[in-house]
Amino acid sequence: MKRMLHFLVVLTVCVAALGAAGLYVFGRSGGTAARQDHARAKAAEAHADDGVELSDAQVAAAGIELLKASPGELRASLRLNGVIQPNQEALVQVTPRFPGVVKDVRARLGDKVAKGDLLATVESNQSLTTYELRAPIAGTIVDRQAALGEFVSEQRPVFVVADLSTVWVDFSVYRRDFNRVHVGLVVTIEPQDGNAPIAARIDYVSPLGSSETQSALARAVVAGTGWLRPGLFVTGRVLLSPRPVDVAIRLDALQTFESRLVVFVRDGDRFEARMVRLGGRDADQVEVLSGLRPGDVYAAKNSFVVKAELGKRSAAHEH
Repeated sequence: MKRMLHFLVVLTVCVAALGAAGLYVFGRSGGTAARQDHARAKAAEAHADDGVELSDAQVAAAGIELLKASPGELRASLRLNGVIQPNQEALVQVTPRFPGVVKDVRARLGDKVAKGDLLATVESNQSLTTYELRAPIAGTIVDRQAALGEFVSEQRPVFVVADLSTVWVDFSVYRRDFNRVHVGLVVTIEPQDGNAPIAARIDYVSPLGSSETQSALARAVVAGTGWLRPGLFVTGRVLLSPRPVDVAIRLDALQTFESRLVVFVRDGDRFEARMVRLGGRDADQVEVLSGLRPGDVYAAKNSFVVKAELGKRSAAHEH
């Protein structure tokens, strides 16, 4: 009897232990499965938050520009400081032939003259006869050193006439950039007063440097306009030689979303926030090292509209 009772007690303990073990094992596996389901739901929810659907009509109404990621060329630029000068090849100094006294002055500083116009008359000290000083070219009087009754001589010009239909823009190129700037490169001349920039080409690069500034001169010859006046400072942006890249997109496509740098890629009617890793860039484009492939359609101009819509969906989902 005691042996039977002992057997029943042992059997009860074993059954209880097996039940507890089963409950632990199956309960744990069930909890793991539940957690996995929850994680998958969270991932799907996060994926949903990274995308938004916009129809073609909505895209057009928002002014969103759609472009394709593709191979391209980056053109880095170099900013240079410059000053506008008269074109020295179209500038003439008018010097008296004989010493004498100025008897009449017809041209003032800033006057526009035609070739052959009378500028002044001088009475020669040698012969006491008068002779004329006339404009050798058509242009503008940019300097005058003659006044009525003043003594003048061949030692000093009394007028400087400049044809300002073209001017020189002289840029300073520092020694670290000597090998990057050469004749033929495009330079965009930017004024400092809000006028429209002007595109030109580098026509001359000096083979000599300046001991004072440790720089060399690069020059563009441009048509004289209302604001391109000699003596004014300007800034030039020189477009350097292009560098090919595998994938390039427009700079205005880049957006920051949830502390990530993204591009909104469109598949059908859906825009997806795609993280990107960037390389070099120029004034308009940026190289994409990863995150986009050639042919991917992305939002460029007004891409912030997609970001705003995605933000609205995320906020609505949180509530």
